Amino acid sequence: EVQPDTKPKGCAGCNRKIKDRYLLKALDKYWHEDCLKCACCDCRLGEVGSTLYTKANLILCRRDYLRLFGVTGNCAACSKLIPAFEMVMRAKDNVYHLDCFACQLCNQRFCVGDKFFLKNNMILCQTDYEEGLMKEGYAPQVR
Repeated sequence: EVQPDTKPKGCAGCNRKIKDRYLLKALDKYWHEDCLKCACCDCRLGEVGSTLYTKANLILCRRDYLRLFGVTGNCAACSKLIPAFEMVMRAKDNVYHLDCFACQLCNQRFCVGDKFFLKNNMILCQTDYEEGLMKEGYAPQVR
């Protein structure tokens, strides 16, 4: 007969027995809620929906993991560095700061659901894209 394991577990963070009502299990070890935290910023990693990362014997939050080990790149619009932890917009192989993701002719920012076009490696709004097509001598066909 299988009995529930009621013997207190040892915390991987502080090595004390876990007598709390709740405990966390991560990386095949048990933790007090307050002991499972990021090695860099001390934020708690036991919150619902939070993700933890581990590398080089460190337990890290997503932001610090990307800051330390993530790939950085340059924005296709302003050419400035984009830190690995920053949210970005992508269009094919191009990566943009959120603030730089705008039509490169009229500077109109795009909202969710807006159409944008990538022409000659430039992001264009629908109006500027269609005006460019008209100048080139061919217009998109409307059916």
